[in-house]
Amino acid sequence: MNAPEVKITILVDNQAAAPGLAVEHGFALWIEAGNRPILFDTGQGQALAPNAEALGVDLAAAEVLVLSHGHFDHTGAVDQVLAAAGACKIYAHPEFARPRYAVREGVARKIGIPPQSLEAIEKLAPQRRVRVSGPLRLAENIGLTGPIARRTAYEDTGGPFFLDDRGRDPDPIEDDLALWIDTPGGLVVCTGCCHAGLVNTLEQVRRLNDRKPIRAVIGGFHLVAAGSERLSRTIEVLKALDPGLVAPCHCTGERAMDVLQQAMPEKVKPGAAGMIYRF
Repeated sequence: MNAPEVKITILVDNQAAAPGLAVEHGFALWIEAGNRPILFDTGQGQALAPNAEALGVDLAAAEVLVLSHGHFDHTGAVDQVLAAAGACKIYAHPEFARPRYAVREGVARKIGIPPQSLEAIEKLAPQRRVRVSGPLRLAENIGLTGPIARRTAYEDTGGPFFLDDRGRDPDPIEDDLALWIDTPGGLVVCTGCCHAGLVNTLEQVRRLNDRKPIRAVIGGFHLVAAGSERLSRTIEVLKALDPGLVAPCHCTGERAMDVLQQAMPEKVKPGAAGMIYRF
């Protein structure tokens, strides 16, 4: 018997693959694998609903909403989703709602989950809120990494992220997590921003799955501020893992995308809103 198809649609991204789709600095995936429709992140809040309608995605059908981490550009439409999908369960790390700031040249900007999204989550019945404090499975072949072990010396959170508005308490973004799907051809990995590092993320997914091969990785890699050493070592690991598809999105950064494409031209295909992947 053939394995069921896995279909992944990019609903929100900084770029669009077709005219008429909304773009914003944010990210969201619609994942159809088995009989559990999954929404992975929500973007900032302006692009999700119109893009879902344009792409034929019924957000009301979502049974699972996974938050890769608690930044505004991934959680801004949570309230919209929960209002539409009355049976949806939300999966997030216990620390996803901490106050967060980006501090550049002494100027602080709030980047945590927007108040309306947090309020919508807090109003949910307890059984609809799942704390992801470790690896867990959403289905037999679908899982979440939980908090990702930081084992590499060359990867960091990727920006001036802090837990206070004075820039004194660095934010390790402990709530960063990824989703994986086990397919006959290998593991498909979905990332939000990879604040734990792309290499750390892929290695954790493989540890959770008996070192199975990586078939594809789709999402934000947060290499926008990465130096040459980090980029070169990331590429070295990707080449060794040899995935069939690397689809950098959102926060990866144009320079990093160019470097990745030059290093792995047959594998690296940047993602954009409206793109659909089938496995």
